[in-house]
Amino acid sequence: MSLRINDEAPNFTADTTQGQIDFHNWIGDGWAVMFSHPKDFTPVCTTELGYMAGLMGEFEKRNTKVIGISVDPVESHKKWKEDITTVTGHSVEYPMIGDTELKVAKLYGMLPAAAGDTSEGRTPADNATVRSVFIVGPDKKIKLILTYPMTTGRNFDEILRVIDSMQLTAKHQVATPAQWTQGDKVIITPAVSDEDAEKRFAKIERPVPYVRFTDQPKD
Repeated sequence: MSLRINDEAPNFTADTTQGQIDFHNWIGDGWAVMFSHPKDFTPVCTTELGYMAGLMGEFEKRNTKVIGISVDPVESHKKWKEDITTVTGHSVEYPMIGDTELKVAKLYGMLPAAAGDTSEGRTPADNATVRSVFIVGPDKKIKLILTYPMTTGRNFDEILRVIDSMQLTAKHQVATPAQWTQGDKVIITPAVSDEDAEKRFAKIERPVPYVRFTDQPKD
């Protein structure tokens, strides 16, 4: 199954390091980040899980939950957590899904149906496409999908930046330009007429007719 932006995030039940969850119920009324890993005890992923653990306070500020997923068993995840703390200095407190039957990986299009139904005997190379990040909104729809190669560690500061952008643009009829960070100018969307824009935004810069910059709205 090929998932796209604004598709409903497929729901599932799964065992995690914090017990069984129903994904949609676990998300609740906030945002969620699910990020996947091809195998436990792999070096790049070890650094990723630890870095994410160090950012948990930032995700909590944004009403965003974090969950990891690997095709290995939950018991393996629990042992891996010790190494993650040793390598990165951060303790993984968010749940990690044990997807031993590859059900979630297939449901989210990270593995083909022909991949079988067990994680046993599979190598990291077999699971190379299980390297995705999904951001899900409060409406349970997919807002972002990123897939990385195994040799490139993910930039989770960028994930925070994207969440900031999506939460801002969900409240106001604006978009964020390239390289935007909190406090930078934003773009008024085409859905806002020039007349309405003049009423709603104190200062508008228009370098060309279809690009209208303005100060970031305050919540």
